[in-house]
Amino acid sequence: MIFLISPENDTHNEINILHQLFEVGLTHFHFRKPNKSIDEHREYLDQVNKKYHQFIVIHNFHELAKEYNLKGIHLEERIWRGHGEALENYVNGFKSKEFSVSSSYHEPEDLEAQTIDFDYFILSPVFGAISKSDMKGRGFDVRHIPKFITGMGGINAQTTPDAIKLGFKGVGALGGVWNSDHPIESFKALQEAFTTTKK
Repeated sequence: MIFLISPENDTHNEINILHQLFEVGLTHFHFRKPNKSIDEHREYLDQVNKKYHQFIVIHNFHELAKEYNLKGIHLEERIWRGHGEALENYVNGFKSKEFSVSSSYHEPEDLEAQTIDFDYFILSPVFGAISKSDMKGRGFDVRHIPKFITGMGGINAQTTPDAIKLGFKGVGALGGVWNSDHPIESFKALQEAFTTTKK
């Protein structure tokens, strides 16, 4: 499984590139635009062809998952922690309606201790982040954790085989695709590296 996170701020030709990424097989697009209002989120989604809404996982304004019939929702660490004891009911409210629900972690111990049955977990940073030069990779080894864990941070075609060897069942990219001069080709190379290594 490969997911792609949106650039935090809109980039040139972003929607057109996104459509091309869906065309070549992107199935999990994490729509994360923390500076956008709910109406700006709607404006963005309105530009995306409806046939691709089924591949979009939204980070903010989770109610839009229902409004636009998206793939699911994602809970960043501060969000899932903020729900406290109400977290399980919140998650089940979406899962019962067939939405995927994922969550983020920065410490494997917190992920391992999580009792909520998320569809997948994102652990970062695995390697030095491409989009954040000051973020050092930690090379997490998750082979001992029996959960569907995906890795993020410094993920590209070159580092994907190493991530899989560390036990990650999926990988996520941001800078490895969006910061590339040829984002479609970079994503396809990532797909190839993932598929080849998983065989």
